Amino acid sequence: MSATGPVLMDLTIFGADPWWVVVLKALFAFVLLLLMTLFTIWYERRVVALMQHRKGPTMNGPFGLLQSLADGMKLMFKEDFTPKAADKVVFMLAPFVTAIPAITAFAVIPIAGVVKVPFTDISTPLQVTDLPVSVLFIVAVASIGVYGIVLAGWSSGSTYALLGALRSSAQVISYEVAMGLALVAVFLYARSMSTSEIVEAQTQVQHVSLFGFEMPLPSWYAVVLIPSFVIYLISMVGETNRAPFDLPEAEGELVGGFHTEYSSMRFAMFFMAEYMNMITVSALATTLFLGGWHAPFPFNLIPGADSGYWGVLWFVLKILVFLFIFVWLRGTLPRMRYDQFMRFGWRWLIPISLVWIIAVATFRVGNAEGWFSSRAFWVVAGIVLVALLAASFFGGKEVEEERAEPVAEFDAFAGGYPVPPMGGQQLPELAGVLSGDEAETEPTPRRSRASTDARSSTDENGVDS
Repeated sequence: MSATGPVLMDLTIFGADPWWVVVLKALFAFVLLLLMTLFTIWYERRVVALMQHRKGPTMNGPFGLLQSLADGMKLMFKEDFTPKAADKVVFMLAPFVTAIPAITAFAVIPIAGVVKVPFTDISTPLQVTDLPVSVLFIVAVASIGVYGIVLAGWSSGSTYALLGALRSSAQVISYEVAMGLALVAVFLYARSMSTSEIVEAQTQVQHVSLFGFEMPLPSWYAVVLIPSFVIYLISMVGETNRAPFDLPEAEGELVGGFHTEYSSMRFAMFFMAEYMNMITVSALATTLFLGGWHAPFPFNLIPGADSGYWGVLWFVLKILVFLFIFVWLRGTLPRMRYDQFMRFGWRWLIPISLVWIIAVATFRVGNAEGWFSSRAFWVVAGIVLVALLAASFFGGKEVEEERAEPVAEFDAFAGGYPVPPMGGQQLPELAGVLSGDEAETEPTPRRSRASTDARSSTDENGVDS
């Protein structure tokens, strides 16, 4: 059948449970998140070890399972110090501000369908609660986590930590805009912001009328809304400060970034908060794009394959797919330059998201109004497409390339200390080496100021150069 309207659910069922059932569901979600965090630490090490052909954590315990325990004990018994210039109260509270939002956001994510509480006759959805605007709640709560990073960098009294905090705030603002725009397409398509309703909408087979024929569409939004899915994948890596977007803690530039001055369990809190955020954004991606806790094809053809607690299995497996993407990126890609990273977000992700939202909105209205079954629509669309292609091929005006102005000779010590060459410049010792033409025109390499000064000093001492 053709889905013409939103899949409405009775959200009042989440307020009808006894208080102790709500506490049990909250405890289950919290324990699942903690266990997934501990597993992800081991999982990342094992996957990176396989990718880079090294042993990895295989020496302590079976499959290296005791390595994480050893790291936890080490962090627990390390000296916990506070810098003299730090604001002690803010310095102590910042790690908790980073971790708590990731735990809170998990409250509105459906982990499974309706389950039966053990040893009782009570049935309840395995989700702490749901709201008509659950996805907006998750985005809002997740954005609070950056305050912990900013407060950590500011309260440390360290220049490197402050720079890392400023980077993180700019990074989150940039990529949260792209992430929010990617989610708008999901809202438009599902016609709901409730997480449970979005999951249910992805089980409905939708059809598009094309020239009088009904064409089925895939149910998962990762296929139907693939541009939104790709933009969300990129944005969630930038949102969680993971490689290759881990610029707030770039070791080569900022020592350790915002947590440079932290040690012991307060550093471990930042470490755990990063993995909790990874799991939370992966759970949100599973809910919005991969059908949530429902079984994937072909297991969904088996009756009852995702009923009851079986939904937890499919939910966790889908999260592991996204966690593998996180680990894969970290193990293969180098860290980006900061200006490249920001330019990519503002110049590419955000404009593409805006164009895609307009396309999705037009498609939804056109499908509801029956535009696609009209031949006149396709004639007009073809004319517009041909006009755009013609304008792109023949509308441009050829402009002759302007000759680049000659670049002044580069002096690395012009300011009194060595500086790298700018665009169009090159180091004097490389002149005539990078280009064969330059080698013919400049047979003798130019000397830098340092080498000239060194030669003059040796000449004064009477030493033959």
